[in-house]
Amino acid sequence: MPRVNYRSSDVDLMARMMRAEAEGEGQQGMLYVGNVIVNRLVANCIDFKDLRTINQVIFQVQGGNFSFEAVQKGNVFYQRSRTSERRLAKQNLDYWRDHPAKYALWYFNPHAPCPPTWYGQPKTGQFKEHCFYEPKPGTCDSVYRG
Repeated sequence: MPRVNYRSSDVDLMARMMRAEAEGEGQQGMLYVGNVIVNRLVANCIDFKDLRTINQVIFQVQGGNFSFEAVQKGNVFYQRSRTSERRLAKQNLDYWRDHPAKYALWYFNPHAPCPPTWYGQPKTGQFKEHCFYEPKPGTCDSVYRG
């Protein structure tokens, strides 16, 4: 049973986002970004309440901006997905999760050392240039079940 319900268009959309956000960090980096996307769909808490589809996660607007910078600024996001990224996206949607993004809802590239918290949420780790953050205990328990 997959982690979330999805259609082939969701696989394509997610593959495009994973590539746009982390192509320079290889397949592992793209899988971590995919973890965050699926986690946001599963979470239904904090900033991610009432998101029911991959499309809603990818195109979510917070504070007047898209949650994922690649939607707004990324030429790569608007290119066709490739078979290799679609395979990775499907892995995330079906089963794949791993530390440091296993329960992460946020990531960013600070172009400096990762701060220990980001908007009050604890750092779970770093992969190459991206820092990953999961919700504080007790604030979003659903992400740990999904």
